[in-house]
Amino acid sequence: MKPVIFGMSGLCLTADEKAFFKDADPAGYIIFGRNVESKDQLRALTDELRDLHGRDDLAILIDQEGGRVARMQEPVWPRFPSGEVFDKLYNIAPGTAIEAARINAQAIGESLREVGITVNCLPLLDVRQPDTVEAIGDRALGSDPMQVAALGRAVIDGQTKGGVVSIIKHIPGHGRAVVDSHMELPTVHASAEELEADIAPFRTLSAAPMAMTAHIVYTAWDKERCASLSPVVIENIIRGEIGFDGLLFSDDLDMKALKGEVPERARDVVAAGCDIALNCWGRMDEMTGIANLLGEIGEKSRARLDKAMETLKEAGEQVELAELLSRRDALLAAA
Repeated sequence: MKPVIFGMSGLCLTADEKAFFKDADPAGYIIFGRNVESKDQLRALTDELRDLHGRDDLAILIDQEGGRVARMQEPVWPRFPSGEVFDKLYNIAPGTAIEAARINAQAIGESLREVGITVNCLPLLDVRQPDTVEAIGDRALGSDPMQVAALGRAVIDGQTKGGVVSIIKHIPGHGRAVVDSHMELPTVHASAEELEADIAPFRTLSAAPMAMTAHIVYTAWDKERCASLSPVVIENIIRGEIGFDGLLFSDDLDMKALKGEVPERARDVVAAGCDIALNCWGRMDEMTGIANLLGEIGEKSRARLDKAMETLKEAGEQVELAELLSRRDALLAAA
């Protein structure tokens, strides 16, 4: 198995993709809008991926946050709210906000379980600042670390019950970035003491099964390398100060915060300490280059992957999506 997540080009696998994926044996796959048309089509695609590898617990990821980040969209799937909705509700009625976030996350989980998706890149634990870049903006769960952790825990609990594994992101925190890491490399000059607020939600939820790094330079920890490429940040901060020992993904390798060719980026994030490199775009030349550069997944990383996917067994009985949405909406309306 290669320590990489690959994307796919379309609504079904091409002959070239089937042959390549069978040979490369990536740790899993990620679904984007280009791979989504209908429930039947998406379930057929995820079943095909499982059959290709003979792994019922195959990691099949998606970004289904709600708000403006949703790969599965109306009218086939319901529209889910952004994190900001629960942030605002928390300021009025904290308990109601937590329960609404939990039920909403369970509804997201049920909608993913139905089509065979096993991992969702949610919740964001980034603590919003007054000048947080718009790329995070309304996706965040708030500006208070305790609140972010409380809502984040509710999201994890809801998704687990709904049948999907959660990825906390963007560890060790994207809230102080004032530029978009999709477009350029952010540098955060806050002191280690100031950054305690940023890492607090991640520390509280350090038992989460999976996490995703931030392509951000934190000068207090490593002046030269972004977190995804920094053995110092990964070992001393993410694994050490935060205490996270779950499966660690890089953020997307194609983001302009990173330099160099994509296959070299994959090699470098794994060398820095990420368990899995995330390559989203389904470009065959890049995927082939990555497979050629990466060795087999390490023993500890494979154990972390297996442990994370074991949490699928903690799912509750399936609940009708309409019932969950009705309960969520009643909570939102009551507040």
